[in-house]
Amino acid sequence: MTLDALNALPAAELHSVLTEVCSSPAWAKTVEASRPWPDPRALLAANQEAMAALTPGDLADAMSGHARIGTPKAGDATSQREQSGVRGADAALLAELSAANAAYEAKFGHVFLICATGRTAETMLAALRDRYPNDMDREREIVRGELGKINAIRLNRLLGEKA
Repeated sequence: MTLDALNALPAAELHSVLTEVCSSPAWAKTVEASRPWPDPRALLAANQEAMAALTPGDLADAMSGHARIGTPKAGDATSQREQSGVRGADAALLAELSAANAAYEAKFGHVFLICATGRTAETMLAALRDRYPNDMDREREIVRGELGKINAIRLNRLLGEKA
């Protein structure tokens, strides 16, 4: 899709497209309000501004659209592509990742979220272990940054840019 085509979408269609990028309605609404975007940089800046404004509840909405690391959603091309680094990982490593995910989810109340694009199962497990000692506030800000990266990759991909 071109930026001009994205700018020209009717509001309901734009909202649908944006919530495919990020499942937070608040994020989508903030990005929508910033159009028209004169160039891709302006759209990416709108992503960052929207991410900065998300409340803890809005972040929870955004995380709800993401699969658990190590178990991409079946039939979801985006999830499969973004977590391609777990493909081919051995069963023992996937079991460790699953156990670490469960501990993280029990502590923080949500999935471990990381920009998985270009990461291996090993590096995601290491990051999960590194972040586990964080307190809730610190982890929330890390998640905010990771979501911003994921959204930027998805927006670039939507526009046919190299992600």
